Amino acid sequence: MIRWILALDTAGTPRNWVSAETAVGYYARSLVVYGIGKRQLVFRGGRQRNGERSVIRVDNIIAVRGVDHASAMYQGVPRLSNPKLFARDRRLCAYCGGRFRTSTLSREHVVPVSRGGRDVWTNVVTACRDCNARKSDRTPEESGMRLLYLPYVPSRWEDFILANRDIRADQMEYLLAKVPAESRLRN
Repeated sequence: MIRWILALDTAGTPRNWVSAETAVGYYARSLVVYGIGKRQLVFRGGRQRNGERSVIRVDNIIAVRGVDHASAMYQGVPRLSNPKLFARDRRLCAYCGGRFRTSTLSREHVVPVSRGGRDVWTNVVTACRDCNARKSDRTPEESGMRLLYLPYVPSRWEDFILANRDIRADQMEYLLAKVPAESRLRN
């Protein structure tokens, strides 16, 4: 099982989820400015000339020097994907309110694409297949179906939570501290 480390920039803004092995490389190249978190992973290497074994301790959250490609390309709007959408909406159908397994959910366009709606965070919600089929190629008003919640664009902090299913408690605490109060991730 891969252990994911939350990599930050030096100001504390999330940069990327990196593998523990990648984090070891950051430590070895002296790129880690600081580490925080309640637990550390311990990696043991070979023996040094003096007979001591090399050891690198990796924190769950690390601040890394420099700018990586992911941060430089980040435009402020997280990439839309079904797993992130279903996580944002807590796997609740926006029309019937039922909670479903991911395999039975679909991305539902509030304003259908065929009617000029776009495939963006503010126009998509999670829907069960029955509700999506019932709404069909109509707006909620035309189909007589009421939205139970409104779609929204997740913040960068929320996006990091939505992108990783194996978040450690200290990582979640760090990210949630910056999540907007009205976020569904707080419920």
